[in-house]
Amino acid sequence: MSGEIWLTGITTTGTPHIGNYVGAIRPGVAASREAEKRNFYFLADLHALVKNQNPDEIQRSTLEIAASWLALGLDTENAVFYRQSDIPEIPELTWVLSSMTAKGLMNRAHAYKAAVAANEEAGNKDPDKGITMALFSYPVLMAADILLFKAHKVPVGRDQKQHVEMARDIAGRFNHHYGELFTLPEPVIDDNTAVLSGLDGRKMSKSYGNTIPLFLPEKKLRKLIMKIKTNSLEPGEPKDTEGSTLFEIYRAFATPAETADVARRYAGGIAWGEMKQLLFEYINDHLGAARAEYERLIADPAHVESVLVAGAERARALSAPFMTDIRHAVGIRPLG
Repeated sequence: MSGEIWLTGITTTGTPHIGNYVGAIRPGVAASREAEKRNFYFLADLHALVKNQNPDEIQRSTLEIAASWLALGLDTENAVFYRQSDIPEIPELTWVLSSMTAKGLMNRAHAYKAAVAANEEAGNKDPDKGITMALFSYPVLMAADILLFKAHKVPVGRDQKQHVEMARDIAGRFNHHYGELFTLPEPVIDDNTAVLSGLDGRKMSKSYGNTIPLFLPEKKLRKLIMKIKTNSLEPGEPKDTEGSTLFEIYRAFATPAETADVARRYAGGIAWGEMKQLLFEYINDHLGAARAEYERLIADPAHVESVLVAGAERARALSAPFMTDIRHAVGIRPLG
């Protein structure tokens, strides 16, 4: 492997939905096949503990998300695909970095500030009520994820940009004190990444309960698509593509030519029921082969486990020797 190192974390919370697919999984799978990059993809199950303390849900989500990426064609020969918790050097480095990280920096983290603001708005006397150390120090764990593998580029959404910048700050402080060990990462934000609306017209999100799970069986997929909110325009009345959830989702899956054709049908007054059927058929056909592979993988968790274990071995071939160097730099060394 040669070239720039790109690292992507995938939090193991919930079942992947079509918004995750068009926004993260599809571009991530395509990138995994680019030979000129060194791509690392990890299932962030330690991060998931910040929001979810249900053991069965964590395990199930890990299986579902790993199976989704594999079913959709992640190239695990070219890219390194591993589970965060299989790399013991990550929590070890987290502690080392914590010893160099200013509390004031963590005070400025968006997630922590939002939690404090919510407490204050609720009238709680303790601004830190319900806030765990995992939530507070989340950016240090993320810095360890990134710095341990010397990542140059980290694709993230705008809400995660601050965490990559914090990783740069932490790395710079460490390098100044102990020597130039860490690569300073750069966030990569694709403003063209599709963000889909959900069943109710709001952003598709598990927290809103308005998602369309990625690999729903055919009948359930059709039922959910039929529930997508539309306006009251009758068949034959021209319809605006702007603000139409049905059109937005179709465009995220279809080719430009197919999208242009449907836009013409909107102008011609396509019936909402017809459009919903069209969208269902398109998504069902688009995901059919991957759904069959996903169902095969879900039924064979031992195979998914073996893929992750093999990925962890490749990852640790890099992380273990680098952690030895880091230990030596901070003074945790053999005595003779």
